[in-house]
This record gives sequence, structure tokens and C-alpha cells, in this order.
Amino acid sequence: MAGNRKLGRTTDHRMSMLKGMVTYLLENGRIETTVARAKEVRPLAEKMITLGKKNTLASRRQAMAFITKEAVVAKTFTELAPKYADRNGGYTRIIKTGPRRGDAAEMAVIELV
Repeated sequence: MAGNRKLGRTTDHRMSMLKGMVTYLLENGRIETTVARAKEVRPLAEKMITLGKKNTLASRRQAMAFITKEAVVAKTFTELAPKYADRNGGYTRIIKTGPRRGDAAEMAVIELV
């Protein structure tokens, strides 16, 4: 598991939300979300890219168990992993963007480097 933030959700709901966010991040390259969620998504997304760098059947199956779209898994293994082949971690960056208008929650953009 990524961290110890509960984000006000049950375990199943939280993991489902994080899986969806990681899938969307790998698909589109960036997400605008709260800082707490971004900090939870970062290690999970980086682990998926690291699995892509291994490029074995076992790592592909592990990625398929976490990422919700098969096309995103294929993109991770064919496009993203070779792009980061010479990099040892640090595939994402979090940029704080200020408070959200409705409830003043601290917002951030998480993107692939």
C-alpha cells in the first residue's frame, strides 16, 4: 500500500479511487487533484512504470491487476517504460497550484516528467 492517508474513505473505496487515478495519470500524463491524493498516487504510479521497465510476463500481469485499462498497460510497457529506461525513479512531479474555490482544499497537479 502506498501510504497511511485514509482520505476519508473505506479501504476498498480508497484503493479503487487510487487505481482509477493511476490509470488516468498513465493514460493522459497529468491530473489535477488535491495534494493529499497526489502524494498517495505518486508511489503507485512510479511502481507501475518500474514494472514496465522489467517487461516480463509476471510484471505485465501485476500491472494488469492494478491498472484498470488494458490499453494503458500496453502504453506503459511500450511507450513509458522505454522513455524512463535510464532513470532510477522520480518519474512524476507534484506542483502545488493553490486552494480550490469551493472548500479551499490545497490543489496540485501531478504529471509525468
